[in-house]
Parts: sequence; structure tokens; C-alpha cells
Amino acid sequence: MIRNLVFDFGDVFINLDKTATINSFREAGIDNLPPHLEQLNIAFEKGEYSHEQFLEAYHNYFDVSKEEIVHHWNAILKEFPAYRLDFLRQLRTEGKFKLILLSNTNQIHIDYIKKHVSFYPEFKHSFDGFYLSHEINLRKPDLEIYEYVLEQHKMKPTETLFIDDTLENTVAAEKLGIHTWNINPATQDVVDLFAIKKELF
Repeated sequence: MIRNLVFDFGDVFINLDKTATINSFREAGIDNLPPHLEQLNIAFEKGEYSHEQFLEAYHNYFDVSKEEIVHHWNAILKEFPAYRLDFLRQLRTEGKFKLILLSNTNQIHIDYIKKHVSFYPEFKHSFDGFYLSHEINLRKPDLEIYEYVLEQHKMKPTETLFIDDTLENTVAAEKLGIHTWNINPATQDVVDLFAIKKELF
């Protein structure tokens, strides 16, 4: 029986355009990130570099303003449909499941979401655990991040369902015995969870 629901954030609750940041940089004449900046992106997601250190590195390499960098970086973030918050509210009210959010994200994106998603505080406080990679210094698909969350809430993998749009993340979770739904945001919606994964409930 599933007792714990662990949700990704991007393309599960908030919509993303995963090509938008690259396209935005290209439109500004910035293309082909060097390997050291690609590694910086991952390290930034794990909280190993500060907001300012990240922007400074991009600014120094591309000679564009930090404001422009933030603009390009946030282009990936799109709308957060309110009906998904309603779905979460219903889950919270029913109280049948432990609700966890587990997201690879960074300080720049979260700052933007806090500013532009009016119900972000309610969204965050609807969960029993709210884990952002840059705050816990762990990142999917590393097994340590799943083990950390399971331990924090004393959850059994066999009683846990993890919903994420990235296949490598769900594959990693399955190695620990966690049930998964590799959601396709182009054709599926998290609010249809109980219809799509009904065999687990």
C-alpha cells in the first residue's frame, strides 16, 4: 500500500520550457556553454556555489550583465496552474498520504517563483517535507538524495511513490525499491495520478 507521495516540482506542478533558457541565451549571442560552466550549473543546483558566485562566473565569461543572465536563466519557468494546488489541497485535507516535495532546483529559480507565484507559501506548507537540492546539497539522480528523504521521514521504499518527469531520476529511485511514475508532461497531468497509477492504490 502506498502511504507516501514524493513529487518533483518542475513539469509536475510548475510548467517548464526546457529549451527556453538555451534559446534565450542564443538569441543574445551566447551559445555552447564551456564544460566548466556546465559543471557549475550542476554544482549550483547542489548549493555548492552561491547565487552571486554563479552570476559572477557567467558575467566574467560572457561579459553580459547579471540582470540579463537572470532573465535568460529564468526563461525555463512558465505557469503554475492553480488547479494543481487544488489537487494538493485535497490530498492534504484527506490526510491519507505523507506528502513530500523533492526537486533539483537553485536559488535563482526559487527566488523567481516566490516572486511570481502568489500561492507559493501555501504550496510549500502543504507538504510534510520540502526538499530543494540547493538547500540540502544533494541532487537527483544520486541515490543519496532518495536515501536521505526516506530516512528523514522513516518511509519504506515499498510504501512510497515518486513522481518525476526525468527518466534517470525515476530509474535511480527504483533501484532502492521505490515505486515510480515517470510522468510525461506533454500528455499527462499530476492531477490524474490516481487514474493513471490506480494499480498502486
